[in-house]
Amino acid sequence: MSSASLAPLTTVGVGGPARHFAEAKSEAGIIEAVQGADDAGVPLLIIGGGSNLVIADEGWPGTVVRIASTGYSLDEDGPGPVLLHAEAGQPWDELVDFTVRHGLSGLEALSGIPGLTGATPVQNVGAYGADVSHTIASVRTWDRQQREVRTFTAAELGFGYRDSVLKRSTDNGSPRYVVLSVEFRLERSSLSAPVRYAELARSLGIEAGQRAGAGDVRREVLRLRASKGMVLDPADRDTFSTGSFFTNPIVDPVVADTLPGQAPRWPAGERVKLSAAWLIDHAGFGKGFGLAGTTNGPADGFAVAGGRASLSTKHTLAITNRGTASAADILAIARTVRDGVETAFGIRLHPEPLLINCSL
Repeated sequence: MSSASLAPLTTVGVGGPARHFAEAKSEAGIIEAVQGADDAGVPLLIIGGGSNLVIADEGWPGTVVRIASTGYSLDEDGPGPVLLHAEAGQPWDELVDFTVRHGLSGLEALSGIPGLTGATPVQNVGAYGADVSHTIASVRTWDRQQREVRTFTAAELGFGYRDSVLKRSTDNGSPRYVVLSVEFRLERSSLSAPVRYAELARSLGIEAGQRAGAGDVRREVLRLRASKGMVLDPADRDTFSTGSFFTNPIVDPVVADTLPGQAPRWPAGERVKLSAAWLIDHAGFGKGFGLAGTTNGPADGFAVAGGRASLSTKHTLAITNRGTASAADILAIARTVRDGVETAFGIRLHPEPLLINCSL
């Protein structure tokens, strides 16, 4: 083990050093590294692709284990659904691309999401009307409390909107259950799963709920994500982010009724899901807020973080590192936006990425 700066291991590019660092390239290696940290009694942080982390400028006082186990395989026995087994460190979009090219349907709408496969069930990763809970069959984990391997079925994972048992049992980036591998149940089909998201359906020329070619869905999702700065590009500072910084708030109907009629809203059981992007924009925070010349009423956007961090110039949900930002800069933009939305609408936004050793 050795110390290492954590900023290069995250997509937003902020974070101080780790006291100890280990890279684990196999299931056995992951378990060994995690047990070593636990036996030493030091705090443990798990890092995969780093796409959902904002790490404090002070870094991490214990051990960081970077998951680097890769590989995947198919169980195609029988006429029914195909089981796809993927190691936790398998790059996610490579896996999605493989499924589309091999005539497997179910993951195509999740194209272009950065990070590793092991992180997807923790956050119940989703986009464009799909999330991984629709296809996950089981998740194999290391239970740090019981010191044994435990496999969760999809039902046992307690999936919710950007939530799961795995996430709820994680404290400051330190999970009880360390994901070792994930198994997906996919359909043999060149057609996509039903396209639920209206914007994606329109761009494909179909009605919401209809299916399209899985390859067409993947290409269109990649195009849409790129147009919003949501596909990693070293030449584009708008892509140096955690993706969507705030989750779409889920509120009681009486709260939703206080918003203007044109505010987007969707049923969420007995509650209502709202658009965080709409709230941010209509609270006066435009694209690029935080850069020179941007304002919110009389407030100077540049003064918040000196232009080092800002909302994306393509999408108001992403907070971006313009090249020299610190974690404090990213959080300053987030705090300003959160407080401004709450002042405007009485609705408090909550962060989607894990905030490690820091908070809003």
